[in-house]
Amino acid sequence: MDDLSIGHLIYLLVLTAMVVFWFFSDAKQSLGKSLQHAVAWGLIILGTIGVISIWDNIESALFGEPQQIVFTDRTAIEITQQIDGHYYLKASLNGAPVDFVVDTGATSIVLSQEDAKRVGFDPDDLKFTGRARTANGVVATASVIVDDFAVGPFRDQNVLAEVNQGSLDISLLGMSYLSNYGQITISGGKMTLTR
Repeated sequence: MDDLSIGHLIYLLVLTAMVVFWFFSDAKQSLGKSLQHAVAWGLIILGTIGVISIWDNIESALFGEPQQIVFTDRTAIEITQQIDGHYYLKASLNGAPVDFVVDTGATSIVLSQEDAKRVGFDPDDLKFTGRARTANGVVATASVIVDDFAVGPFRDQNVLAEVNQGSLDISLLGMSYLSNYGQITISGGKMTLTR
């Protein structure tokens, strides 16, 4: 049991002791009214215990890694929409993990400078001769070739990508990659990419 769990357990024990003390010291009220209050407090305590026991699942759903499921027939990937409304996908580029936001409005794959370094491209050695129009204006880009681009069971070789010279919080997975899939379906908070 970790320190957080012990702290929660002590808190619940103190809360339970206070409720039991209140229940027995409140003899002025009728027994029926006292039982109603005891049941209400019991339900509150059980609810608190329930939330604490599944807190890791709640935290993971709200703030954790993107959920990416590969179907058993290995012909599709299903991505769950996150709380911010976006779809995130984890890929392996030249063996390095890279998180992307799936952006059907982006023309190409756009890597942040940090992700480019992780994949093996030094931004200081790149020639930023390209231009991309973004919501924040025009930015300079450098073209690179990713030797190995893997998403779940799908692997592509020699994939063209752009490295953004400006600041970019997360890399973008645009239509130049998404067009490798025969069907893109968005329904019920899920995006399905099918080959």
